[in-house]
Amino acid sequence: MISSETEKNKTTWHPATWPLRSAWMLIAGFFFAAMGAFVKAGSEYFSSAELVFYRSAVGLVVIAAIMLARRQTFSTPYFKLHMYRSLSGGVALALYFYAITHLPLATAVTLNYTSPMFLGLLMTFVFKEKPHLPLVVSLLLGFVGVVLLLHPTINQSQWFAGVLGLCSGFLAGVAFVNVKAMGKLNEPDWRVVFYFSLLTTIGAAAAMLFSDIHPVNIRSGGILLGIGVAATIAQLALTRAHRTGKTMVVGSFAYSTIVFSSIIALVLFDEALPLMSWIAIGIIIFAGIIATRVAPAN
Repeated sequence: MISSETEKNKTTWHPATWPLRSAWMLIAGFFFAAMGAFVKAGSEYFSSAELVFYRSAVGLVVIAAIMLARRQTFSTPYFKLHMYRSLSGGVALALYFYAITHLPLATAVTLNYTSPMFLGLLMTFVFKEKPHLPLVVSLLLGFVGVVLLLHPTINQSQWFAGVLGLCSGFLAGVAFVNVKAMGKLNEPDWRVVFYFSLLTTIGAAAAMLFSDIHPVNIRSGGILLGIGVAATIAQLALTRAHRTGKTMVVGSFAYSTIVFSSIIALVLFDEALPLMSWIAIGIIIFAGIIATRVAPAN
């Protein structure tokens, strides 16, 4: 006879629950879009290193306060994994912010959101996940939708920032693999985000020693607060998505940041989208639905 605990676990991990678990990435996508808008606004006041520092420092304070209130422990047996995750994720974040500062926002976001493509390749090699052809096609279709939506162009004077933006996508994929590894070890989401915020804050503070430090006023302070709060919520949702959701489905849903960014731009900045952009959004959503249905079990 199967125990009640076994039945509970089978129910918890039933395929019907996979889209719900992976949907945490949709929440992350919305708040990452909000963070991108704040970063673009903040680039008028601060350097990339400062933006990374304030983004991480605000997140660190919020996460530490929540963990203290919930009486959660800060000690971890997986500090080395946290180091790897923070190194890859922190550098990816710095390169992404640099790209946003020096490139059109559409171009920077496109380059960074090559991470799901890299993630799929990395997961195949690291965790022996072998997605079948329909899933690969759906992910490629999603990337085509991103390109059509953003119409990115890089001129000769921006090639350096463009290369760094693409590197941010690769390193973000590496960071997601580390998050997935800690999820398999049942490392709590809060602790993953805490150590990422802590180590990235320290690294960004060190980088700030080699550049000018700009004063903070009410307006720029509000922007920094927005970056930190949005990024913290997004990071928690992203960590939960990669810990509990289907890896390749989560990778497809990551494109939602592009969709949310387009909507935010339309509502807040009155940026009307051409017909081709709306078609591209439809392609991205369609690709996500396909990925949800055909993703392999892990």
